[in-house]
Amino acid sequence: MKIAIDAMGGDHAPEAIVKGAEEAVSNIENLNISLIGDEKKIKQYLSDSNRIEMIHTDEIITAEDEPVRAVRSKKNSSLVLMAKEVKEKRADACISAGNTGALMSAGLFVVGRIRGIDRPALSPTLPTTDGKGFLLLDVGANVDAKAHNLVQYAIMGSIYTEKVRSISNPTVGLMNIGTEEGKGNELTKKAYYQLKDAPVNFIGNVEARDILSGTADVVVTDGFSGNIALKTIEGTAMTMFSMLKETFMASVKTKIAAGMIKNDLKSLQSQLDYSEYGGAGLFGLTSPVIKAHGSSNSRAVFNAIQQAAHMVDNNVTETIKTTVESVDLNKGD
Repeated sequence: MKIAIDAMGGDHAPEAIVKGAEEAVSNIENLNISLIGDEKKIKQYLSDSNRIEMIHTDEIITAEDEPVRAVRSKKNSSLVLMAKEVKEKRADACISAGNTGALMSAGLFVVGRIRGIDRPALSPTLPTTDGKGFLLLDVGANVDAKAHNLVQYAIMGSIYTEKVRSISNPTVGLMNIGTEEGKGNELTKKAYYQLKDAPVNFIGNVEARDILSGTADVVVTDGFSGNIALKTIEGTAMTMFSMLKETFMASVKTKIAAGMIKNDLKSLQSQLDYSEYGGAGLFGLTSPVIKAHGSSNSRAVFNAIQQAAHMVDNNVTETIKTTVESVDLNKGD
């Protein structure tokens, strides 16, 4: 198995990418990695080149670049060359912590969609209070969606959750403003009835306030609502820990208390860090494409590589393809 990685994408590239790659080849059997980027900069951090090759380019896509234009004009950028490795079958999957829009564009225009999937979905696994986690899709690949798109998201999310996260017969919930049947706007009402007939374990509507308690293994929504939910969860976690820090630093007594529960606080912070589950999968493409968080450290990169390797090992893409082909979706929506 070979995974291509954009070594220049992300806030801590290439150091975090290289160290994460080294950890991955040390822990995952039969894994080979191609690091695409500035060879001179990569070599500064590469201590063991066993099963790691470099593909040199000094062109990169920055966070400020307009995604579609950058993918079309910067054909020798590390991100585009990474996608080409997958397209031309020299790699089985690819990962980038760089420009999200550019990765989605490269996924569509270079890697390509699975036939029958209208719109790919960006799908992170988020933490829950029971430690199990849940998959949320879409979180921004498409701000608009139709009912049959949500059905496709549910199918792809269910397959990923069962194959990669080893959850048998995963439950699927439709994010809505109420749990009762008939709630929501035109999109959610149509999606509800289509999901009832889809080959997934649909449990009905779920409210945003309940998703972190593990109410469903897979939660589907349009990219606009999903992105708002994701950013709200991120912001709430950051704010909560900032408030806790201020509280524990307020007096000598609270500082002593903080010292006593320091390890517990670190454990809680790790539990709420969704990068521990890997990156966000861009589901619906012909090969696994993973978007790692822009601020990924080496551990987060390792988790994203492990995630991609599981997708390859468990034939997630092929299973999605065959399942979608067997389903007659009502696209009259």
